[in-house]
Amino acid sequence: MKDTVFKGIIAYPITPFDKEEKVDIVLFKKLVERLVAAGSHAIAPLGSTGVLPYLSDEEKEAVTEATIDQVSGRVPTLVGVSNLTTEKTIYHARFAERAGAAAVMIIPMSYWKLSDDEIFRHYDAVASKISIPIMAYNNPATSGVDMSTGLLKRLLEIPNVTMIKESTGDIQRMHTLKKELGEEVAFYNGSNPLALAAFAAGADGWCTAATNLIPELNIMLYDAVQANDWEKARQLFYKQLDVLKFIVAKGLPRAVKAGLHLLDQDAGYLRSPLQPLEEKEVVHLKQILNDVTQM
Repeated sequence: MKDTVFKGIIAYPITPFDKEEKVDIVLFKKLVERLVAAGSHAIAPLGSTGVLPYLSDEEKEAVTEATIDQVSGRVPTLVGVSNLTTEKTIYHARFAERAGAAAVMIIPMSYWKLSDDEIFRHYDAVASKISIPIMAYNNPATSGVDMSTGLLKRLLEIPNVTMIKESTGDIQRMHTLKKELGEEVAFYNGSNPLALAAFAAGADGWCTAATNLIPELNIMLYDAVQANDWEKARQLFYKQLDVLKFIVAKGLPRAVKAGLHLLDQDAGYLRSPLQPLEEKEVVHLKQILNDVTQM
């Protein structure tokens, strides 16, 4: 397998804001510390959960530095560096590398539909400017670009593209990746409701925001899979499934922030146009979290 530094539960922190909708770095570092202390195997700022597209360049840099400073080498860091243009993606990738990130994650963001050749050249250009590994992230629901298995396989021709994060929600896609790529590449699940099925398909890890709310269950599921105890893994997965489905359905930043407040953890505010969950949704989430702790 190509070199990779990630296995297990890769936790995605939210990016909290203050009342003026400015990034709250002090609170962000506290939230990152919760994830590390809970036993997460890696920390991944600036993903969908961290509202990457809503941040300025300066804010992305501040979040990157805050993450690496707070983690302080205890676990690897995977920094999201995606941007509409190749130039900006290179800029953020190089910044993350200089700051000390173990790897970067790139999703091909697009306003116009990109061809496979354009996507390949985008990754190749970024890879040529950094020496740390790259995780190619496929999530058409957020990027508007669906990278085929064939394209993902082609991206792996780029020496430091060593990992794939698959978030289409199509378990057959994961099986196809494993069948065609074998042990050549590590792949990671980014679809929360498919966590168990993805591990069964051979995923090396699970990229999730659920660790903000139910870290013990997330990690216990991974441990059960590692122990080849699939009956225990199924029980643990079913126990957390309602939480996983809720945070996906309601939007990760909104749902995680609401859940943190229910757990008596300050999570700050959202940045417009995002708005908090409605009261009935918060009540529903509270019931789900209560049910999880009682099961």
